[in-house]
Amino acid sequence: MTTQLVRSTGMVGAIMLGLGSILGTGVFVSLGFGYALAGDALLYAIAVAAFVALCNGLSSAQLAAAHPVSGGTYEYAYQYLNRHWAFVAGWVFICAKSASAAAALLASAYLLLASFMSGEIPAAAVIAVALLLLGALTVLVLCGVQRSNQVNGVLVTLTLLSLGVFVASLASTPVAESVANKAHTVSVSTVLSAVALLFVAYTGYGRVATLGEEVKQPRRTIPRAIVATLVVVMALYLLVGSVLVRHAPEFELTNFNLSQLLASGWQQEVVRLGAALAMIGVALNLLLGVSRVVLAMARRGDLPRAWARLNQARSAAPYATLVTALIIAVVAMFGSVIGAWSLSALTVLMYYGITNLAALKVPPSQRFIAKPWSIVGLFSCFALIFVVPVQFLWLGMGSLVFAWALRLRYQFLRQG
Repeated sequence: MTTQLVRSTGMVGAIMLGLGSILGTGVFVSLGFGYALAGDALLYAIAVAAFVALCNGLSSAQLAAAHPVSGGTYEYAYQYLNRHWAFVAGWVFICAKSASAAAALLASAYLLLASFMSGEIPAAAVIAVALLLLGALTVLVLCGVQRSNQVNGVLVTLTLLSLGVFVASLASTPVAESVANKAHTVSVSTVLSAVALLFVAYTGYGRVATLGEEVKQPRRTIPRAIVATLVVVMALYLLVGSVLVRHAPEFELTNFNLSQLLASGWQQEVVRLGAALAMIGVALNLLLGVSRVVLAMARRGDLPRAWARLNQARSAAPYATLVTALIIAVVAMFGSVIGAWSLSALTVLMYYGITNLAALKVPPSQRFIAKPWSIVGLFSCFALIFVVPVQFLWLGMGSLVFAWALRLRYQFLRQG
């Protein structure tokens, strides 16, 4: 059975994949998390996070153009660093995007249940619905990437329409006195914490790089798709963020979503449904993207080689997809959106730190991005790691040690 994928995604499809991996949890949930931390400084946090994302995105574009294969930074680290850095990159990517997917599924499950249930929604019900959604998405991915791309395009369109309803509804609403007189106290540390959480909301561009083996004309398509995705998303985040700062009261760092700012009525239901569909789209893209890294690691022997097998049409990696779904399910069973998002923030910063290291090693003959972009990206990722809550730092390091031990055991058994 072959392990080479078919190139079936063009420029528009690549941009839609990037948008589908960013919009959703990023705009409907993480902007709320950012506002809870940064308050009226939210727009500054969005802009700083966008700049950090641009630096990292340019490094990703450089690497994807120079070495266009599936696997993202895991493969780039093998090419330009060494196998140890590559394994770390692969594992933290799996952790980061699995946590993001779990957060998206939990948030979408909560919104769907809120449309049918009043009062407090049991955590067990949210987890159960999230797992059901994960099962449905897993079946879709197993049907092949082309069908997944078509569904993703529909979900991105619905997301943009619901965002339009949200902005139009609040823009025409007078600012309440309680909101106008809010006294949101912020500091540099809380704004930087917001930047760390918001940075994750930009990193769907990496989803395009992980599909380097499935994109048509990757050296041309991937860099342009990454930059276009970042520009569109930053504009949307600034638009929604300005509405949020103007109309949102102070609130705690909880399962906030934009639909809560609207009065009961059809607008709230439209935004709630759009948010749920958007986050389902995010989970779909992440499930596909993470499975491609599992596929790449299995090809290299860092994970069981059997997981690298494809179906006969070479459009799906069934073993890698099922393993990815299992990891997402484990994270989702903890039931915390902010917990999953914070874990994602930590591990994605580690991942893009390695991305920048690898980009600095690209030979001058293949380079079209100046080195200072990668240097700024590297130091930005390193600095933001230390504003993520310390318990997630220990959790991330613990999972890395666990994965490394499993890797050594697997390789020992294979050699024996």
